Amino acid sequence: MLALLKNEAQHRGVPSCVMTFEPHPRDWFAALAHKPELAPPRIATLRDKLTELAACGIDQTVVLPFDARLASQSPEAFINDVLVQGLGAKYILVGDDFRFGSKRAGGYAMLDAAGQQMGFDVARMNSYEVQSTRVSSSAVRQALATGDMAHAASLLGRPYSISGHVVHGRKLGRDLGFRTLNLRFTHWNPAASGIFAVHVFGLTDKPLIGVANLGIRPSIEADDVNGGRVLLETYCLDWPAALGPDGGYGKIVRVELLHKLHDELKYDGLDALKKGIANDCDEARAFFNTKFAAMHVETTRQTTRDRI
Repeated sequence: MLALLKNEAQHRGVPSCVMTFEPHPRDWFAALAHKPELAPPRIATLRDKLTELAACGIDQTVVLPFDARLASQSPEAFINDVLVQGLGAKYILVGDDFRFGSKRAGGYAMLDAAGQQMGFDVARMNSYEVQSTRVSSSAVRQALATGDMAHAASLLGRPYSISGHVVHGRKLGRDLGFRTLNLRFTHWNPAASGIFAVHVFGLTDKPLIGVANLGIRPSIEADDVNGGRVLLETYCLDWPAALGPDGGYGKIVRVELLHKLHDELKYDGLDALKKGIANDCDEARAFFNTKFAAMHVETTRQTTRDRI
């Protein structure tokens, strides 16, 4: 879809532009109803969404704050105020299930009719399938929820990853003998959780292998410095000596979640936690020594076939 958008923009001599919303509309409505369970797990942070769009060669990304004004805006007002007056759109590409405006009252037919009257073209792209599965955010969420990272990678066209600034934590990891890179997130309900074998980018020229915990760390006290918030803790199995013990702090790193080892576990004390982490490290090394090479070849072949 993005490739088609880029080609059309180049043909017309205009910038390619993607519109997105923050927060996710369903997040906003869930908060309005005081029912956080209705909010969908988030596949990506805003940072990662913008980074991936830039990597795909998109010239501009417009992030509209989703609030009460936007939620109540009629489809006709959205077309006039946002698409025509705000963006000066010449060509609009939507998916086959696209809806917009208050109460999702607007759709492709309304947008196409408005385009004929107001001077912009509208195109609709049919669903895209990988391995007989329709590519959608729901399918990606399902793959991440079940820990099927290979399937998630085939749907995304790349391994699932999360990025962020490395921040200081409680320093418990170094006391246990497993110094970690901590990425902390505010008000984020990730689609994936658990313990993973990972690649870490951003510290050296080549990715580092590691094991990561994405979640709320149930073995740590409730009054921990992270206060029950989601944390991505990554232990690099072979830490480069050139970085020094504190060489990761402040850097932006990207962590690829390649293989889920297991869900988060609650250990009975720090000694049990230390043994559990050591076992996770052994399983991650075994994964990189055996399974990863075969899985990487198969994923590359499948992605190549899907994109031909």
